[in-house]
Parts: sequence; C-alpha cells; structure tokens
Amino acid sequence: MMAFSNRVVVPAHVLVRHLDGEIVLLNLETEKYFGLDSTATRMWEISTHCPSIETAYCRLHEEFDVEPGLLRTHLAELLAQLVDNGLLQVVPADVESIPAI
Repeated sequence: MMAFSNRVVVPAHVLVRHLDGEIVLLNLETEKYFGLDSTATRMWEISTHCPSIETAYCRLHEEFDVEPGLLRTHLAELLAQLVDNGLLQVVPADVESIPAI
C-alpha cells in the first residue's frame, strides 16, 4: 500500500493537457498517453498540489460524498497506476522538488 505520508510529483517527462474537465497525460519516454475522467482528474489535480497524499485524501473527502475507506482505496489505486506508468513519482513529503507544470 502507498504511504499516505508521502507526496506525488509530476515527472518532467510527462506532458499534461486539460480538455473539457478531463486530463490527458503523455509519457514522453514511452510515448503512451492516458486519459483521466473527471473524477480521476480531480483526484490527480488535488494530489499533485498537496503537501502529502494524506492531505489530498482529506481534501477529496470534503469534496466527494463517498465512504472514507472506499475513497482511500480508489485514491491509492489511481496513484499506483499512474506511478506504474511513469506519470507520477512518489517522494517523501519533506523533499523539495520543482513542479513539471
């Protein structure tokens, strides 16, 4: 399971485009692209702008009417898929980074 005390960052090799409330991500290293629906887009937006995954989870819980355990599971699964495809990196929350976007 992903440690929610960490945070996620967008690697420099990922191109992000917003289209009609959704996001398309392009991994320039693998030349594969991924589309996120509006819910996954919101999860991605909050997660990439929060100081930790736990903070993102708390903000998402305020926005979405969903059982907390289900939200935690879906967030962890989404982030894990994005990490597995090279679209996000997990770093310790106390490590500085420069945003790719």
